[in-house]
This record gives sequence, structure tokens and C-alpha cells, in this order.
Amino acid sequence: MELEKIGTKDWQTLQKISVETYTDTFGPYNSPEIMAAYLNTAYDGEKLQRELANPNSQFYFVKLGDEIAGYLKVNLNEAQTEVMGQDSLEVERIYVRSAFKHQGLGTQCIKKAESIARANHKTKIWLGVWEHNEPAKHFYAKLGFKRIGQHAFYMGDDKQTDYLMQKELV
Repeated sequence: MELEKIGTKDWQTLQKISVETYTDTFGPYNSPEIMAAYLNTAYDGEKLQRELANPNSQFYFVKLGDEIAGYLKVNLNEAQTEVMGQDSLEVERIYVRSAFKHQGLGTQCIKKAESIARANHKTKIWLGVWEHNEPAKHFYAKLGFKRIGQHAFYMGDDKQTDYLMQKELV
């Protein structure tokens, strides 16, 4: 496995993988109309290009050989989606394509996030996870994350709840 930094030129590949992985994970729980509206907004090409150009966000393709298995997105400082303080790094996305799940890629992404956090003098990493995503909640708990709160997450006009989970770095 290799993590390869993503540049703005890679936005179309990033968009394709984002739509694929998000649909695989959350499509069964949401109507096609809500999914389409969300995907068109969240992974809009111009939005992704702005995110890729933000110096406080970092994206990495997860590669196995020549194949892109998924990607990691982390946010520092003002790029974080919640105000969590200057001592925190956000893991906004770990998106792994279905064919590559259960191969330790998520764990490697968390290790990379921890490395980035330490290099930037952060003492905590945090993320949001959908309250009904049991496999993800279990995965993060196994890696030392603890629930510290929650926030509303909207899929179209459907209000859902994300648990905020945090890990203190030693």
C-alpha cells in the first residue's frame, strides 16, 4: 500500500471515487433523490478543486499497486469542519472502495493522519461518523477514538446525526 498526495489536476478521479464510495456506503439508507442532490453538491468539480487547493487540507490516494483503492482527506486549522481548536487535526474522509475493504487500508490512513498531526504539532485527531454506521464506529473505537459529542449532518433536507470521535495523541 502507498499513499500518494493528490493535486488539483486529480480532481476528476477524486470526484469519481467520492461518488462511488459514498453511494456504496450510504445509498441503501437514503432515497435516490436525496443521494443525487447530496452528491451533486458535495462532490461538485469546482468545490473539489477549491478543497484540493486549500493549503490546510491534504488529500492522498490510497494505492495498491497501480490501482486506486480509495483516499484520505485531512484538515488543519481553519479548514476543519468544526471548531475543535488549534491543537486538533480533522480526518474528514477515509473512503475505501468496496473491493479493497478489510485489507488494513483504513488503519494505514489513520496512521498517516496521526503522522501529519504530529508533524504539525497537533495533540488530537478527530472525525465525524454517522450514528448508524456500526462498522465505522467499531473500527474507530478499536483505534482509540472516543465519542466526544455529535452534530447534525444533512442529506438534502433529511437531518441525520454524526457522532464526533476524538483520539488523543501520545
